[in-house]
Amino acid sequence: MQVMIITYYGKQFFKIGQGEMVLAINPVSRESKSGITARFGADIALLTTNHPDYNGVEQLAYGEREPFVIRGPGDYEVKDIFVKGILSDGPEKPKKYVNTIYSFAVDGINICFLGALSNSTISKEAGESIGEPDILFIPILGDNVIDAKAAARLASSLEPKLIIPMDYDAATLKIFLKEIGQENPDTADKLTLKRKDLEGKEGQVVVLQAV
Repeated sequence: MQVMIITYYGKQFFKIGQGEMVLAINPVSRESKSGITARFGADIALLTTNHPDYNGVEQLAYGEREPFVIRGPGDYEVKDIFVKGILSDGPEKPKKYVNTIYSFAVDGINICFLGALSNSTISKEAGESIGEPDILFIPILGDNVIDAKAAARLASSLEPKLIIPMDYDAATLKIFLKEIGQENPDTADKLTLKRKDLEGKEGQVVVLQAV
């Protein structure tokens, strides 16, 4: 069982590394106004929404390393990782976007990434596909994605072992933590864990700070 390392770059941009495998989620593009400029080589890229804050595939090619890109709903298998994408409601500004919820497993750790979800009422199909995630990535900012209070309710209903808020600022993070009853959560620059580290955890929030 190898160590998984999760790194956060801001917005919804994450890198999940395990051994030689690198998976990236929602890389920020050069056209984004966020100011995030992280770049590295990845093997797999998951894009939930075709928006500059989440679709920067060009940031994930480095040297000879270019990612296999997954851009929407469907069932995929890449490097022994099974990914299921489920259609959901996305941002509505400056136009209507669609969003894909991704459910996948890395070395026996079940992960759900909600992406730029704008409706906290998810479909029956999405609920069945998500199942009981070990790690849940959930947006909390409001303003085009679900707000902190709705996010807290949804996160609690999905019963993950770990909850990682994303797309947040100080104000929305404070509201989310209060609503979910964890006003002094664990914080980290990077999250390093193995499957056994999840044993006994129930809805524990870990706040990752952007590097």
